[in-house]
Formats: sequence, structure tokens, C-alpha cells
Amino acid sequence: MIRKSFWAALAAATLVTTGGALAQQGPVKIGFVTTLTTPSGYIGEETRDGFTIAMDQEGGNKLGGVAVELMIADDGVKPDVAKQLVERMMQKDGAKIISGVIFSNIVAAVAPDVVKAGGFYVGPNGAPNNMAGADCHPNYFIASWQAGTQSDMAGLLADKIKANNVVLVAPDYVAGKDQIAGFKRYFKGTISGEILTKLGQTDYAAEITRIRSLKPDAVFFFLPGGMGVSFIKQVKESGLQNTALLAPLTVDDRIVESLGDKAMGIRSTTFWNWDYDNAASKKFVEDFKKKHGRVPTTYAAQGYDTARLIASALKAVGGDVSKTDAFRAALKKADFVSIRGSFKFANNNHPIQTWHARDVVKNADGTYATKTAELLFKDYKDPYSAECKQP
Repeated sequence: MIRKSFWAALAAATLVTTGGALAQQGPVKIGFVTTLTTPSGYIGEETRDGFTIAMDQEGGNKLGGVAVELMIADDGVKPDVAKQLVERMMQKDGAKIISGVIFSNIVAAVAPDVVKAGGFYVGPNGAPNNMAGADCHPNYFIASWQAGTQSDMAGLLADKIKANNVVLVAPDYVAGKDQIAGFKRYFKGTISGEILTKLGQTDYAAEITRIRSLKPDAVFFFLPGGMGVSFIKQVKESGLQNTALLAPLTVDDRIVESLGDKAMGIRSTTFWNWDYDNAASKKFVEDFKKKHGRVPTTYAAQGYDTARLIASALKAVGGDVSKTDAFRAALKKADFVSIRGSFKFANNNHPIQTWHARDVVKNADGTYATKTAELLFKDYKDPYSAECKQP
């Protein structure tokens, strides 16, 4: 059962749910609302590029052998813009599947609208704690991770490196607070400070001054995109070079490439990396590098697996998304080969998956890259699933 008050309260605009508004004509239309501008725009770019590799592998505009039309739009990290885009895609364009969203505050703004209209939200990134728990919904699927789990793993990693005194840094919004809560879940040491920054902030002089005064063994930071680049550069230039830096999967190869030597020593957590040794992953990396000339990040991997998940469900219903129960069941079954290896959903429609640590290494040619390190947790199911009252 879902708590209707939550979804109803967030669905400010009631979307039309008549057969004509949502009927599929021709290709199955997928609304892909993501972040392509702002300093965090590369995240949406990676997610989009990973998603479309799955389509390319089927010869173009197809998923699961079904013709699809991917409607891509930039939300600019603005919830009101995202709501308008989703409303247009569902009411005017006839999309019944919405994907692509990056930030959790955007998820909270649009996912309720989608499911209230009888559509399916299949997310490749942000996944707020409450939507994984008591506010779960049978039409709400997340193909990446529950927001706090990457930081659950960072807490375990902090214990492994014997960090006794840690400062936590994250933006003051839904995902930032979820990450802080996640880190605390397993970390056994002392947290001497919690610093909440502005979303989109790039000057961290005041925060670094406070960190220095607290003298931590390690700093855990969740600062996606350009925020993280600015923070790492400023930390490395501030005299805190010997303080361990821990992060969730936000420190990826594009971040590492932009930082160069300043990225060395940073440890992060991940459910997948470009060096994973399985056939599906190797094929994805090969095709991505051939098309885009760069190594795919975890965001690209999330986009790819999201597309593969949707493809498996479209194949199961022959492209007829109006078969709501059958399409939902097919999504839940997740009958596809994931590049991360094993993929299955918990009762809250969030993945049960394995997590590793990840290091930054310098290659023989002088370039820098991420490398998969030790196992942190096998087949991890987020704790919020216990609060979700659906099978």
C-alpha cells in the first residue's frame, strides 16, 4: 500500500489520465528529463549517452525490438521546469514512461505526477530515502541505487581505513541529507562535523577553514559534478593534502581526468566501474568509447542499464505499454543482462547489488583513471525496503 497523502501532495498538477492522453501511437515515447546544463550538466550527458548506446546496439531507435522515440529535455536542476516538461510529455506527447532525472529534488517533484497519471517512472539516478521506504509505489522503479546506499558503503570504507574522526560535507538538499544519513549508518568512529553547503556552490573557503579547525582523519564529501571538482581542488591547495578524502560514486573518470594529480588518494564507492570483467560490461565500454571517445562513467552505466531494463519490459509486452499490469511485472522481473553482473529488485523496486571500493591510479602514459578495489558488500539491499509495504 502507498501513502496517498505524500504522492497527492507533491502532485500539484493533476495530469490527464484518459485513454486518449496516454495512448501510444506509433513508436513508444519515452520522456527523458535530465540535467544537461549547469556545472553538473555532464552527469545528464553521461546518463543520456549511456542510455542511447543501448538503442544503438539494437540498430537505432529501438529497445527490446520495439520502436521508441526518446524525447530529451534539460531541467536545469529546476523542479518547476521539470514538472512542466513531464506534464507536456505525458499530456501532449503521449509518453507513459519517464526517465533521465538526476537530482533527488527533481525526482520528488516529478515522480508523483508520473505515477498519479498511470505512467511509469524508471529512474537512472536520484532516489530519495522516503520513496524507497514508506512512500514506495508499484510504478516507481530505480535502476541505479537508493540514494543513501553509496554512502552506507563509504561509512564501511572509512572503518576499513581506520578513520576515527570524520567530517561530512554535502549540499543542503534531499540527496545531500540522504548521503549524510547513509554514511552514519555503519561508520563506527566519531563524526566531528556535518557541513551543509549550497547546491551548486563552488567556493568552499569557509568550509575548508572549519574542516581544518576540526582536524579530522578523513573528510567524506558528496558533491556531484562541478561542485566536487571545485571542492577537491581547494582542499588540495589548502594544506589538507594529508587528510583522507572519501566519496560515493561521484568521483568518476571525468572528474579524475579534470583533476589530474589532485585526484590521487581519493577513495570512492561504486556498484560498477569501466574495468568490470564481464562480457556485457566490456561490450558496453567498447561501444561507448568508439562512439564518444571517452571511458563511460558510472552515470553512463546507470543510463545503459536503465535502457536495458525498459527494453526487457517492452519486449515482454510487445511494445504495448497500455498493458499496465504486464509491463509492471516485466519491469519487476528485470529480465536483462546487467553490466554490473547480478541485477534484481527488492520489494521497493530498488536494486539489490554488490558494492566495491574504487581508487584513483596513474597510468603508464601519465593519464589518470579509476580502478576497482576491494569488495565492500555483496548483494546489499537498502534498509528502507523494510518500510515499503509492497511485495
